[in-house]
Amino acid sequence: MDNYTRLVDTVPIWRGFLNSVFITFTSTALTLYFSALVGYGFSKFNFKGKDILFVCVLSTMMIPGQLGIIGLYKMMDIFHMLNTYFPIILPSISNAFGVFFMKQMVDSSVPAEILESGRIDGCGEVKIFHRLVLPLLTPAIATLGIFSFIGKWNEFLTPMILLFDNNLQPLPVMIASVKSQFATDFGAMYVGIVISVIPILIFFSIVSKKIISGITAGALKG
Repeated sequence: MDNYTRLVDTVPIWRGFLNSVFITFTSTALTLYFSALVGYGFSKFNFKGKDILFVCVLSTMMIPGQLGIIGLYKMMDIFHMLNTYFPIILPSISNAFGVFFMKQMVDSSVPAEILESGRIDGCGEVKIFHRLVLPLLTPAIATLGIFSFIGKWNEFLTPMILLFDNNLQPLPVMIASVKSQFATDFGAMYVGIVISVIPILIFFSIVSKKIISGITAGALKG
């Protein structure tokens, strides 16, 4: 309790917790939806230049994110978005790994016959995606959700550079600031680490059930 008291007196840790919750859940939702949407498009639609465009998307995975941080900073400065959550959340729309992962899952989990039956029944393409494709991708969405949630929850470099207001900082940045002030007393820092780990464990315990249930359902139906 003494460690917790020192932690709360040093930084607004629960404000950082709420900031991380907002950033992480919003970013994860955007990543899952648009990755599934783009992966479905690459998998089931034929258009000119599809293969070249998909290779371009995959090639971005070879570029470390740290190399683009300067360009991102200058771009957000031009758009007057520095010290806001937009430059942290909006890039989640374009997740190359998520697109690749979802395309592979759509190839193996979404039969073309189901899509054709939906079109015969008069469903539009948007309705087919939401009513037929997304339910079949539930295990894949849960799996990608775990990776996206953990990655965004633990993100440190981008918020530290783009957010200047301490009240906007997420939890990892606040924990790092505690470490800089308590050079020899690691008790307060470890309390912050425990607080940051608990949501990951809760999210994993909830989402992992979706993965197991989806695999079990597929095995029974097969």
